[in-house]
Amino acid sequence: MGESAYSFSLTTFSPSGKLVQIEYALNAVSQGATSLGIKAKNGVVLATEKKTPSPLVDESTVQKIVNITDNIGFVYSGMGGDFRVLVRRARRTAQAYYDVYKEAIPVSQLVREVAAVMQEFTQSGGVRPFGVSLLVAGNDGLGHGPQLYQVDPSGTYFAWKASAIGKNMVNAKAFLEKRYDASVELDDAVHTALLTLKEGFDGELTKEKVEVAVVGDDGQFTVLSQDRVQDYLAETD
Repeated sequence: MGESAYSFSLTTFSPSGKLVQIEYALNAVSQGATSLGIKAKNGVVLATEKKTPSPLVDESTVQKIVNITDNIGFVYSGMGGDFRVLVRRARRTAQAYYDVYKEAIPVSQLVREVAAVMQEFTQSGGVRPFGVSLLVAGNDGLGHGPQLYQVDPSGTYFAWKASAIGKNMVNAKAFLEKRYDASVELDDAVHTALLTLKEGFDGELTKEKVEVAVVGDDGQFTVLSQDRVQDYLAETD
């Protein structure tokens, strides 16, 4: 039997050792708008295309980059509804940690908890894998410096220097591999992120069609205003 014979079972491995539903979840991610993250010497930048399904949609209500805590933020590619569920879970986890320890949750621990939720949905009856991949940026002030993680639908996560997810992730990663420099400053990392998005963007990349956030040495995760994004876009022309 082929792989398709196992595609309707969430908990059964195919003969090649795959959970085919995970492959389908990754396909959902690859259909999403491109998102990327770059770790600089003094911070991390997240950037994503912000495409609406119709010109009639109010763009101000579309948000792809969100704060989880004051110093940690997420961006996603894939299914927006699944992302909102994970954001709610992550915020609850961060608040529960603060209630017990009276300090912000470490970035690595929040990533581990979110990845555990995603992995649980690969082996439980009556559910399906999350159709999103996440890029997590943060700086928890515990001596680890700025951190960037990627979490996939299988629950797999790694720390990255730079990564991309979504429709144009292959070309974006190839572009980042050529341009990445560990000694880059945060402002230059923002320029690199926008140049990477421009490489694979269909049409002109404007401030309304991109979302950018940064977390610096001060540990504050900030989504940049459209005016600030426009300044960066002008500098990359």
